[in-house]
Amino acid sequence: MGDPRKQKKKYVAPKKPFDSDRFEQELQMVGSYGLRNKKELWKHRTELSNYRRNARNLLALPVSERAQHERELVDKLTRLGILTTEPTLDHVLDLTMENLLERRLQTVVFRKGLASSMHHARQLVTHGHIALDTARVDTPQRLITVAEEDRLQYTPKSALNDASHPARIAASDAATRASAVRLDDDDDFERPRRPDGAEPITDDDLGPDGGEDDE
Repeated sequence: MGDPRKQKKKYVAPKKPFDSDRFEQELQMVGSYGLRNKKELWKHRTELSNYRRNARNLLALPVSERAQHERELVDKLTRLGILTTEPTLDHVLDLTMENLLERRLQTVVFRKGLASSMHHARQLVTHGHIALDTARVDTPQRLITVAEEDRLQYTPKSALNDASHPARIAASDAATRASAVRLDDDDDFERPRRPDGAEPITDDDLGPDGGEDDE
């Protein structure tokens, strides 16, 4: 039978469990991206923390010693679409939670217009309506590479392949409304990158296992 696999937690819980500011930020992200619970958010936050920790460690090395590892890290994040322009270690340190959440399968399905909302996208994924090429994918939190994004579609046997399906019509209407809103926003003002003080849920609450807190 063999030895059982050694289980390991994939996230680091916040050090301050009753921080009202963090509560508000987490609830906003959970609702905006249709996450099931905060554990999913903490997993991505720990993953982001590890990327940032690796970047800091590489920046402390001489250029000749870090060149290969720097290229591997930057190339990986570029393939995932997390880094889009000017991929350097300095830009890895500037990454936010939204950069990772936007590359989730659930989010990409909604952005492509295959679902009418983030929650509808999660339902389609978990119920087996989404395929990568012809292979079904049912993990909403999976990070999708740039190359995989164009190959996402409905599964061959899904009823959603019928363009007259009510869910397809709702998804198309939602995509049209989202495009109109983005055009209006671009015409009216330039949206700020990120409000000041919105980063603590990535850095300040993590313990030593997450690599962000030196205490």
